[in-house]
Amino acid sequence: MLLYKITDAFQKRKLPFAVIGGYALALHGIVRATMDVDLVLQLKLKDYTLAEEILNELGLESRLPVSANDIIKMRKEFIENRNLLAWSFVEYKNPSNQVDLLITTDLKDIKVDLIKVAGRKIPVASLKALLDLKITSNRPKDQIDIQSIKDKLNGKA
Repeated sequence: MLLYKITDAFQKRKLPFAVIGGYALALHGIVRATMDVDLVLQLKLKDYTLAEEILNELGLESRLPVSANDIIKMRKEFIENRNLLAWSFVEYKNPSNQVDLLITTDLKDIKVDLIKVAGRKIPVASLKALLDLKITSNRPKDQIDIQSIKDKLNGKA
């Protein structure tokens, strides 16, 4: 499973991260279909460089012709003028394998829970952090997730 492959590799190399997005919701018990693995890192060049190296070693390539250095140095430009919210990597021989690194949020700014699954402890954004991220992005597809998270936080799910 791509999630385990990525999280195991990041943990082996001691790269701090948290799972966000659809997999994070699922790990918190909110079922939602997703294919890509969404992650948040510390907004540091060394972390993005290491993530790029690990993802490349696992056969994933950047969808854009940019490097970790470009992402960190031009982050504000990418977000404000190019509407780039995540740096995407894909395995071209199996395009359903995709990893998105959120570039709008720093790992240090979100609460992380360790969730035990399949014999491992995976760092996952807390439900409250996921709610905040969903409200901030406020895309139409986030509305269902926002309600599901609120229901779970209020004990309705």
